Amino acid sequence: MIKGYLFRYNSIGLSKFTIVCLLFTFFLLYGFKSKAQNITPAFRLPAEFEEQQAIWFGWEKEDVKIQMTVANIIQSLSEKININIAVSSAEDLEAASLFLELNDVNSERVRFYPFSGVRLWIRDNGAVFVINDNGQLGAVDFEWSNYGYYDWMINQQPNRIDSINVLKKRMMTGDYSKLDAKMANLSGAIVIKSKIAMEGGALESNGKGVLIQCEDVTLQRNPGWSKKEIEAEYRRLFNIKKVIWLKHGMADDSEIYKPFGKYVTLGTGGHVDEFVRFADPNTLLISWIDEEDKNKNPLNALTYRRMNENLKILQEAVDQDGKHFKIIKVPVPSVIEWPVTVAKEVSNKEYDKIDVFNFRPLSAPKIGDKLIRVASVSYLNFLITNGAIINTSYIKYGTSAEKEERVKTILREAFPDREQIWIDALPINKIGGGIHCITLQEPLPVKKVIVTIPST
Repeated sequence: MIKGYLFRYNSIGLSKFTIVCLLFTFFLLYGFKSKAQNITPAFRLPAEFEEQQAIWFGWEKEDVKIQMTVANIIQSLSEKININIAVSSAEDLEAASLFLELNDVNSERVRFYPFSGVRLWIRDNGAVFVINDNGQLGAVDFEWSNYGYYDWMINQQPNRIDSINVLKKRMMTGDYSKLDAKMANLSGAIVIKSKIAMEGGALESNGKGVLIQCEDVTLQRNPGWSKKEIEAEYRRLFNIKKVIWLKHGMADDSEIYKPFGKYVTLGTGGHVDEFVRFADPNTLLISWIDEEDKNKNPLNALTYRRMNENLKILQEAVDQDGKHFKIIKVPVPSVIEWPVTVAKEVSNKEYDKIDVFNFRPLSAPKIGDKLIRVASVSYLNFLITNGAIINTSYIKYGTSAEKEERVKTILREAFPDREQIWIDALPINKIGGGIHCITLQEPLPVKKVIVTIPST
């Protein structure tokens, strides 16, 4: 075809320079047109209060109390949305299916998917789903650092840096690190790879261009990255316009086995879904210790100071349109604690023991010492889904009915069109997380229709 054009132009006496210019213009225009046709609109991280098409769970061989908690959450959701359960094997699939059936869980909207690398905490190593205006579903494939555990261990025991780095490399390249991409492929999502190590529970979006996260998590997971570099990566991944950096998370969500005197925590180091959540694009909920409660427990006092610092940051922050946020304080449940014994070796199911290996050698307690473990508790670690909020009740564990009723009133005003469902999720809290941590929403992509009104 091009040869034909050349012959015709030469036959009417066009110069070689003119022909070259015409060809250049042809390829330039055609190239721009082709690229324009193939451009994918930027993905954004939707808010959790937007429409969803499924909720994901990860089924692990945990104890019966945890499995029962998961079953109760699924039962409360099964009439409202599709449920996807990731399992590690065919045997786990059969066991999970039988367990749910025996506990009267409606299985009509439940689907099982076998993957390697499945964890109970599916929000953190699972896909972070994004959407765009073309109605496409995407998924960010973050690096997986196991909550920065190995960098934390190097800080604890620098003399073991070589062996710890071997374990770190294995974790970041193994099955746990590949679950998000597997979920994305199954869901038909476009995979967007990132070199940042991050967990889904550490990110909170208003769906309009604001991302909230916590320095203690983001910077610890990504040594060598500056704030400026991290923000640029978030803009690329989520089309973010504003990144808000909070300082610290809840005291009972502090780093793995971090000691506060006799108290020992087992947490993420500051996941934002424990203490700040969006109720709508301009309304924020923040976990709050009342003045009269701050000295009831050393952890209360620390959380009180941390949340006051975070509140000041949020009060000074603005949204994507330059408007200040409406901020609502939500009471924190009473601290839940139990005695533990320091031991040389501890299995995952021994909640009354704590492994001496996880302490700094110079300050480690002695084997046989008695300490106090605390659960990760919060009224903000809820799941928002279609027409409902699933939350944890703590009345049975020391929190007053009056305080919990205050929380229900606050959430009723913040989410007037959603049913509140309350369950006992303490078995999850005791191993370092909550309802939000073990669930993962898959948003419903909707193609944006642009209506052009003809001029008169």
